[in-house]
Order: sequence, then C-alpha cells, then structure tokens
Amino acid sequence: MTRFDPTVEDLLRTLAPRVVGVLTRRHGDFAAAEEAVQEALLDAATQWPAEGVPRNPRGWLVQVAGRRMTEQVRSEQARRRREELVAGRVPADRRSAPGADAVDQGAHDDTLTLLFLCCHPVLSPASAIALTLRSVGGLTTGEIAAAFLVPEATMGRRISRAKQRIKGSGVPFRTPDGAEWPARLDAVLHVLYLIFNEGYASSTGPGLRRVELSREAIRLTRAVHALLPDDAEVAGLLALMLLTEARGPARTGPHGELVPLAEQDRGRWDTAAIAEGVSLITAALPRGPVGPYQVQAAIAAVHDEAPIAADTDWPQILALYGVLARVSDNPLIILNRAVAVAMVDGPAAGLALLADPPRVLTGHHRLYAVRAHLRELAGDPEAAAADYRIAARRTASLPERHHLSLRAARLAARTGE
Repeated sequence: MTRFDPTVEDLLRTLAPRVVGVLTRRHGDFAAAEEAVQEALLDAATQWPAEGVPRNPRGWLVQVAGRRMTEQVRSEQARRRREELVAGRVPADRRSAPGADAVDQGAHDDTLTLLFLCCHPVLSPASAIALTLRSVGGLTTGEIAAAFLVPEATMGRRISRAKQRIKGSGVPFRTPDGAEWPARLDAVLHVLYLIFNEGYASSTGPGLRRVELSREAIRLTRAVHALLPDDAEVAGLLALMLLTEARGPARTGPHGELVPLAEQDRGRWDTAAIAEGVSLITAALPRGPVGPYQVQAAIAAVHDEAPIAADTDWPQILALYGVLARVSDNPLIILNRAVAVAMVDGPAAGLALLADPPRVLTGHHRLYAVRAHLRELAGDPEAAAADYRIAARRTASLPERHHLSLRAARLAARTGE
C-alpha cells in the first residue's frame, strides 16, 4: 500500500470489514466481495493522499468496490447465471447502487454479521479464527501466524482453504439465530480476543499499540454482549478488554517507549473503564460456568485495583492462574504464571516452572523475556542480559525490541561487560 498519513491507513483498516459486509449482503459472494474491496483499498491509498479523504469514505469504498464486482461478473461467462440469481433476490428499490454519500441502514451490523459468517461451522475452529482475523480484524497473514505460533506459509494456506469452503458452502449472509450460537460462539470470542491483543500489544512494526484494532474489538464485543447479555464468558471477555485497555495511556512514555506495568503512572489509567470492567466481571463470575476470559478478567481486576504496584495481591493472582491453567490450554499462561510464582515464592521457584517449557514456546521471544526478568530478580544479571538480548532479536515489535535491548545494556553496564 502507498505510504501516507497513518490515520488514513487506520481508517481504511477499520472500514474494510464493514465494506466487505455490505457487498457480501448485497451480492452473496464473500470471496468476490473481499477481492473487490482489496482493490478499492489500493485505489483509496493512491487517490486519498492527493485528493483528500471523501466526505463519506465508507460510501466511496462501497461504490468503487461495487463497480469492481460488477465488472468481474460481466467479464466472466461462468458468473452470468449467479448475477441473475442475485439480482432476483434483491428488492426492486435496492437494485441500483446507492450514491457514495447515501446512508446504508444495514451497514451498522455488517461487521458483526461478517464475523459470524467467517466463524461458520463449515470451517474448523482454527480456520474460522484465521479467516476472521484476516477479513474482520485486518491482520496480516504474518501477524495471524505469530498469534498461532505457526509458520506464515502454513497460515496462508489455511486462510485460502477457508475462503474456498465459505465460497462453496452457499452460507447465507445473516446473523445466526439462537440455535446456531453454540456452534460459533467460541470461535467468535477467540477472534475478538486475538484482535484486541494485537491492538493492545502489536506483534510487529514501529508502534506499541494499534488503537483502532483494540477499539474495534471492544465495539464488536459490546455488540455480542448486547445480543447475549446473560452469557458469562461474553461479559468476561468484555471486562478483560476494558480492564486491560484502561492501562493503555500509561503503557508508553513520551517518546513511544514501552513502560512495564510495575513502572506505569497509575494516575493515567482510565478509571471509568476500570469501574465498568470490575462491575461486569463481578456480576459474571457467580453466573458460571467459569471460563478463561472470566478468569483473565479477574486477574486484570486485581492488578487494576492496586493503587501502587507494591500493593498488588500476588497470592490471589497466583491462585487465579492456577484456575486458568485448568480451564485453558494456552501455553503462554505458563509464562505469566511463572511471574506470579516468582512474586509469591521467589524467582527461583518461577524459573523452575520454565525449566522445561512446551515445545511451542521454544524460541518464542516471550519465553526469553520472562526468563530474563526472573533471572534479574534472582540476582543473575549476566544471564538476564543474555536472555534479554535473545528476546530482543526474536521480537518483531520495534518498541519491545528497544525496551529489551535497553534492559540488556543496563545490566551489561552494571556487570562491566
């Protein structure tokens, strides 16, 4: 994509799934809609920097991508029959494409509907989540691969196969009814969780956060919560996002550098978001059954309710990580639990948990970063500096790399290396 004002790039990223949703609803072809929208985004990347952002940017993209879809249909003999079928399903008063500045009454729900389309049971959970992260979250294939701890080529093939299955299934573009929720909800929540995580702590690039992603994840989770207000895990996920995002303003210093949780200015935390998150998780936990998002939200609440880092209730956090380990198979839990163990029983106990990590964590930069932190607490600056350097080389996040390299340099200076 042409390089231009990052605020415009953020706008395009936010609009893309909504435009795909509009065109999929109108034409019934998810794969063709996504392809046409990608071409429209390239047009916008070329034109908007020179001509300015249009008054209704979503309408502009819908109109340009819609024309692309029409051109594709008309140029391919094999699509003529489908074009007639789609035209017959559309009411007469909707057969003309609306102007770029027209308001589309169905657009507000299209991103949520697209989310459920991508999480359809015709796909395996892994494929559904990967496709949704790409089409709804706007993540790159490399970012999705990093979230799943698999090679980028493997993830690319998985996404391609998922698109073909959606295309061949004839799945209608609509929000599922109540009977269809159980088969899709786990994948939907997992997708929203991963989109939020990528927004809160970007895995690649020069910025620590991608606020547009975390805000969109919160918006969509609120929408799911409105549909299922009594689901404890939906409430737990929303609470987790709010309690985590509340710390966002304090996570970066004046030059965009990473500020660890223990060093953050808690006066900059969003107290309204914390209050809402605490209220949500307090109400959700008694309803049960307790799931991983509720437990993580409870852990986040304990952190957020401590007025200073020294007042953090680490024994309670450690107990909650014990519960989380029983209800979730996420290998990254081991790393967070090791930190909690270190804060309660000493760094040696935390390091013992990392002595034989799962194979999927071998080589992951977070393993080395956590081990470096615990070795620093244990009074082994040389080993800690070595692990910090390895972690810095293995992360694709520039702010994180800078932070880890700086920690290594400070320890090396202390030991005279």
